Amino acid sequence: MRKVWDLIGGVHPPENKHQSVQLPIGVLPLPEKLVIPLNQHIGAPAKLLVATGDRVLKGQELAEPSGLVSVGVHAPTSGTISDISEYPIPHPSGMAARCITLIPDGQEQWIDHAGIDTTYAFQDYSPAKLLEMIRHAGIAGLGGAGFPSAVKLSPRKTITTLIINGSECEPYITADDMLMRERAEAIVEGIQILSYILGGPEEVLIGIEDNKPEARAALEPFVRDTHIQLVSFPTRYPSGGEKQLIQILTGHEVPSGGLPADIGIVCQNVGTAFAIQKAIHFGEPLISRITTVTGRACSTNRNYEVLIGTPITHLLAHNGFDENNCSRLIMGGPMMGFTLTDLDIPVIKTTNCILAASREEAPTPPPAQPCIRCGMCAEACPASLLPQQLFWYAQSHNHERLEAHNLFDCIECGACSYVCPSNIPLVQYYRASKGEIRKQAQDKIKSDRARARFEFQKARKEQEEMAKAAKREARKQAAEQAKAMSAGRGDEPQESGDIVKTAMARAAEYQASPAEQQARLERGIARAESHLHSVEKRLETIRKEGTEQQQEQALAAVEDARRRLEDARSKRAQLDNTAGTSDTDKVMERLQASPRDTLEKKIASCKERIAVTRQKIAESDDQTLKAALTSGLEKQQAKLADAQQALAALPDNAPGTPVTQQTTDAAANAIARAQARAAATRDLPAEEQLRQAVVALEGRIEKAKAKLDEARAGESEHVNALQAGLEKLQNKLLDAQQQLNTITAQPSTADDDTADAASSAIARAQARVAELASMSEEDKLRETVASLKSRLEKARIKLREAEAERSEHVDSLRTASEKLQVRLTEAEQQLAEYHP
Repeated sequence: MRKVWDLIGGVHPPENKHQSVQLPIGVLPLPEKLVIPLNQHIGAPAKLLVATGDRVLKGQELAEPSGLVSVGVHAPTSGTISDISEYPIPHPSGMAARCITLIPDGQEQWIDHAGIDTTYAFQDYSPAKLLEMIRHAGIAGLGGAGFPSAVKLSPRKTITTLIINGSECEPYITADDMLMRERAEAIVEGIQILSYILGGPEEVLIGIEDNKPEARAALEPFVRDTHIQLVSFPTRYPSGGEKQLIQILTGHEVPSGGLPADIGIVCQNVGTAFAIQKAIHFGEPLISRITTVTGRACSTNRNYEVLIGTPITHLLAHNGFDENNCSRLIMGGPMMGFTLTDLDIPVIKTTNCILAASREEAPTPPPAQPCIRCGMCAEACPASLLPQQLFWYAQSHNHERLEAHNLFDCIECGACSYVCPSNIPLVQYYRASKGEIRKQAQDKIKSDRARARFEFQKARKEQEEMAKAAKREARKQAAEQAKAMSAGRGDEPQESGDIVKTAMARAAEYQASPAEQQARLERGIARAESHLHSVEKRLETIRKEGTEQQQEQALAAVEDARRRLEDARSKRAQLDNTAGTSDTDKVMERLQASPRDTLEKKIASCKERIAVTRQKIAESDDQTLKAALTSGLEKQQAKLADAQQALAALPDNAPGTPVTQQTTDAAANAIARAQARAAATRDLPAEEQLRQAVVALEGRIEKAKAKLDEARAGESEHVNALQAGLEKLQNKLLDAQQQLNTITAQPSTADDDTADAASSAIARAQARVAELASMSEEDKLRETVASLKSRLEKARIKLREAEAERSEHVDSLRTASEKLQVRLTEAEQQLAEYHP
């Protein structure tokens, strides 16, 4: 006979088990509804798979595991999902959680299911395959807190002992006792499956208290000739606790804060072994469990196989429940159970007993008296703790000392409260303190995360400021170098009227020679002829096989190609005719070009772009790109309509109306006014320049606010863009005001530096004008495309940062990114026309 060790501490409360073992396990009729919580286990709630109104079959998965420590839930019967909402669940606090409400249809129609192939034994399958079947069957521990069984059966250390808990030490509860009496063979098969999954432990023990001789007798024939041992030990509460049972059967003690697997032991409940046998051999998920309904407030005391989700009222209604005689309705036993405040609470996977106690069984507890320091609580504690000290620290909320005295090793068995002569509810103090400590730990985690986010954001902003400062310094050095180079060439300050002439002179230095221009134009003509030939050939093919829309697009392409060829040839002719002509004359000739020719070219170009864009929209599968292309198409169509309207408004008898002297004078006057303003501003001191800038920005902000109000009133799609523009102007105004305040508060001699900076800026602008003047249209488009790509990338980075920080500017940044995408698409289309 195997040696057993004595339980440390413990008590002998009245058992009251005989009332509910007089009848076999019963089955209740289907309830009107089943309420199935998504979280009936330790770990993450299951992930919902169904919706309101769905019809489901018995055994169908309603929610799948949402993580490693999680299990799914299944339909206990066939029916319709009527609701998915918050509902009271079994919990000491009476909290509500998300539940699925199922209305049974009475058909009990199973989903297609099957266990392992009957021609093979379970040993022919890998342990990993069996664990996956257990996980998807939704099996969690049925004797304790509901830890997912598949996780518990996947220890990282070698297991030498498997213990099956059949002690069921809590008073009144007989669910495991009756299960062992009536379904012993299935339990033993389940134990053998567990042993195989764990790699064949050296010992497999079934622990049963000596007050269950019928259960032992039922199991003995099926464990004979196996490596499973039946071990009986004296009845004493709480011998059914996991750590206590391990100590009784093996003499080993689980370390404080540790797990049984740390010492090579796994402990499972007999109900869990039975559920695993059904899942492996028959493919049935965990949709029911054995539950004891007992207490003198019920005329019938019995065990039932109850569907998960059955309301408590349904159980009580079929057991002659007398509400007037009920003192407390308890889920669980009198030692570790909790009082139910709502009778509609459903049965879940860990519900082993419903105790309807009468006033004689559960009288109102007397008021608590001061602790007399008798030490009885310490003698009764099965975890060798000091309940008296824990009580004092719990009263004073001294969490540090509670943890130092191993509060979390308390299994909340209630033995200390049971023996306390002062009637102090010690367990309630310990539960409340555990909750406070857990909440503090969670708050600390949240605080640490918030601090990390803040520090990251602060570091990012500092890096951005450093990058901006570096760019400003680089620009300043570039301006100084440009100034030094200008001084080295002996340039003298120029009058405002000479700026344009000087820029044109510099542009002439970079302008290509006539021979190079001639060669470039010849290459352009060759490309245009080749493009015309290819689009004409394509038009011929489409006329035979294509649709009407494709023919329209091809015709527009041919028309545009011809226009481009004529334009290229005319440019070559102009180059031949204007050899030796001054730059000023060339500019005037360009100004005096025929408006009709210009508009016709623009119309042809717009038609070609519209055709290409439509083709890209039809071919694209990217919804974001389609939206951008559609927006660009609308703009192109608007430009085409404007050009056609302008062409129609031209006089028929003036196909080549030149620019008049009045027009030329108006342009010259505008240039003169701009130069005068630049000269006047340049001569002003820095303080006055900032004052004028502040006044101008204030005026622009007023106009921007008016436009934003109009857009909001008309529910315009441009509200976000206008809001972003207004914010930029306000930021610029704030910067200008800060600079002005700095100059006003601290007078300095920085006027010369400001003037030098302005001169440098003007020099850079002049250089840029000269550079652009010397570039071809194709090169300008290349620069535009490169610039737009860079701006789009920066805009996307800012958008991602704003989304990560949940900024209020996310919508405006997204709109700006979409607009940049549209502009980039249009620029790329224009550039592609140079390389057909």
